[in-house]
Amino acid sequence: MEQEAPATDILQPAETAPAETGTNWKRFVFDILETLILAVVLFVGINMISARVRVDGFSMRPTLEDGEFVLVSKLSYIWGDVKRGDIVVFHFPLNPDEELIKRVIGLPGDRILVEDGKVYVNNQLVNEPYIAQPPLYNGRWRIAEDHLFVLGDNRNNSNDSKDWGLLPMENVVGKAILIYWPPPMWNLIDHVDTLAAQ
Repeated sequence: MEQEAPATDILQPAETAPAETGTNWKRFVFDILETLILAVVLFVGINMISARVRVDGFSMRPTLEDGEFVLVSKLSYIWGDVKRGDIVVFHFPLNPDEELIKRVIGLPGDRILVEDGKVYVNNQLVNEPYIAQPPLYNGRWRIAEDHLFVLGDNRNNSNDSKDWGLLPMENVVGKAILIYWPPPMWNLIDHVDTLAAQ
């Protein structure tokens, strides 16, 4: 009895390339570096056009409260001029490392008079619906070129231009735009035109 020769044409499973067992470390490192660079670029870019400031104290009551965080636009005065009634953040002239927030009352060339609880700019009464109470002090100031006269809304509890003098324009960081923290207080900041209609 003749035996059949063993079949030689039986298909054998093809050899498969071994699966990658490790992570592509080069790609992983590249992704991490890309993310870090993007984060740095965004951080620097955001800080070039804005600042975030915490309100410390009660000098801007009732407009701003102690502990609130305010977003400040650094571009506002690149594309526009400071106006009376603007709330600005600035480097304190007597200690440039300290930032303060106050309302602009006088512009270069203005004459400021505070008398009998009222504020006058160039002999015009200032409309101040935002103040905590009328000022209990009197004074007279002439605003020099490239300077501002700033006061806190809480007039009798504010360290401002009446105490330390005029604010150099170069010290201004930017214009306060909105309260962003705490969330219940989130609100756009109202910049009131301070001169009463004549």
